[in-house]
Amino acid sequence: MSWLFRRKTEMVERPSENTEIGMRTTPERATRLEYAWENIDFDHRAVVADIRRMDKEDGRVKRIHNRVARDVTRGGLVLLQAAENDRINKEWREFVQRLELNNAQKLKSDARGLVMEGNLPIQWVLNESGHVVRAVRMPSETIRPNVLPNGQFKDVQTAYAQHDYRTGVDVAQFALWQLTLARLDPDNYDDLSCLGRPFMDASREIWRKLRMTDTDLVVRRHHRSPMRLAHVLENATKEDMEQYREATEANKDLITTDFYLNKKGSVSAVQGDATMGEIGDVVYLLDSFFAGSPLPKGLMGYTDGMARDILEDLKRDYYDEVDQLQDVMAWVYTQGFKLHLLLQGINPESQVFQITFAERRTETLSQTTDRALKLQALGMPQSMIWEEMGYNAADVEKRRTDDAKRYDPYPQSAGHEHQRKISVTPGNAPKGESATSVSNR
Repeated sequence: MSWLFRRKTEMVERPSENTEIGMRTTPERATRLEYAWENIDFDHRAVVADIRRMDKEDGRVKRIHNRVARDVTRGGLVLLQAAENDRINKEWREFVQRLELNNAQKLKSDARGLVMEGNLPIQWVLNESGHVVRAVRMPSETIRPNVLPNGQFKDVQTAYAQHDYRTGVDVAQFALWQLTLARLDPDNYDDLSCLGRPFMDASREIWRKLRMTDTDLVVRRHHRSPMRLAHVLENATKEDMEQYREATEANKDLITTDFYLNKKGSVSAVQGDATMGEIGDVVYLLDSFFAGSPLPKGLMGYTDGMARDILEDLKRDYYDEVDQLQDVMAWVYTQGFKLHLLLQGINPESQVFQITFAERRTETLSQTTDRALKLQALGMPQSMIWEEMGYNAADVEKRRTDDAKRYDPYPQSAGHEHQRKISVTPGNAPKGESATSVSNR
């Protein structure tokens, strides 16, 4: 047997420091890894290329990606702490400033990459003083996890590689701390060789059929919808028909209202295709396409025959998808911030904090205020209420203190602050919700 097709008879495993045994990969996946020849996943590259082409050629796909990325990153990142730590707050502000995480364009670009490619590989760039100064998003179709056939890293010092398929060589090697890879819906999270899947990878075939049907619909209307005229001349000779045709077609560009015949005949209209409005196949493909997308069809403007309560249910399901994407992206930035803290001599495991996105503005101001008052009536700590509303509790408290010193001529002491009385009446509001009243007495 040629050495080119000779299969490895022994599988080298990385020494384990725990009791884990067995393989994380499926037999099919393990076979592909054995014959990968240190190459990229070309199937994933083909899928990403298809999604990018769909985004460029179809405004619906582009709007889906833009809408999801906008909703995910709206409000920006916030740091939540159980107990305020001034140094952690200072490091976080500098971290956000250096990495441009306060720039909406940067966050939206990362979110679009996660949705379109199914992966978010972020390279952490350090300067000479040991500060994380950049969070560079790498193209996921060029990233290859260096794993064994059992799905574990060969060496965490070279956990990932960037491969140039044109030259067949690796451009760069990344340690595990140097590149953080977030994967969206991998086949197996514990199998480190499995990359994520784009949100719309399974809708590509439906999209092709929908585009083809749209084109067929336009061609059909172009050729079959115009009205035609049938001219009938009884007992006319060939010469008579030819003269009549030439005389009629000579003025075809003019508005013709009268036809003159010296023989028995008639001019009748032949209507176009009367079934042009029957586009059930297009509607079916459109429904199938949006069924596989994260965004409901009703939020894209296709609201024919859709009840309002159904649209509300679809919106809640869509916002659950947005929450999941926010958690995935926040995990990536959390890993980068923990790396920065380690480089500054701070043990991140000894600090209790959470990086998340601010609360989405999907509620009206009255609904948000009502929800906050109800939480306060339940006795929830004020700092958690601010966090629930999407604000940083430490920033709010600092602004409150500064404003009291700057604008209030008679600032109240912290121990004698007047407490408002809040009452909640269940079922005394529209749609069966509870009503909230606030009393200052």
